[in-house]
Amino acid sequence: MKSKPKVKVSINGPYLVSGNLPLVKVIAIVGKEGDPEEWKKGKEYPRREECKLCRCGNSQHKPYCDETHLKIDFDGKETASHQEYLKQAKKISGPELDLTDAENLCAEARFCHLSKGTWHNVRKSDNPDSKNIAIQTACNCPSGRLVVWDKKTGKPIELEFEPSIALIEDPQENASGPIWLKGGIELESADGTKYEIRNRVTVCRCGKSNNKPFCDGSHIGANFNDGDESLK
Repeated sequence: MKSKPKVKVSINGPYLVSGNLPLVKVIAIVGKEGDPEEWKKGKEYPRREECKLCRCGNSQHKPYCDETHLKIDFDGKETASHQEYLKQAKKISGPELDLTDAENLCAEARFCHLSKGTWHNVRKSDNPDSKNIAIQTACNCPSGRLVVWDKKTGKPIELEFEPSIALIEDPQENASGPIWLKGGIELESADGTKYEIRNRVTVCRCGKSNNKPFCDGSHIGANFNDGDESLK
């Protein structure tokens, strides 16, 4: 019997993953404007009913845990809010789209920079090109910081993901990025409290985030590299 897709944060240790989830690398590809524009699929890992993914950033068997967190006395204390996304987010209104923005969830993926930025294009969303760019850039935000909403229906515009896990690589910054949880995977705190289930969430795998378990972009300043060939 298959278990429900789930990621549990362990105390000062790895993410405990269950549910036979697909695990792949995804690489942020820079477009002609000099900003990340699309995701490219990279290495696929064997599917497992259960696995442990490194959270301290120091495993020699990345992305899997090898118990190094015990040797380095890793402090993985969770500091992130358990508030629902909409209670954390600010709202930006445009003519055909609205945008909600929870800045504290930013993983510094920078897809939102394209063509003057997601915010600019939401405000110009009566222009078809601007509207399409706003939707594209918000949906490419892996952390779910940005969500665009159709003003006519009042519903969010989201890509449909199967429950899966992606390991982000950012060659432009020469850094390995966070773990991207897609498709409404349950995320449970070490104390058993559950975070809001969302379509897009990024959790830290460099061990440096100040918003654990979520990514805050610290992997860039830390030059975190899991040894992926795309960064060589």
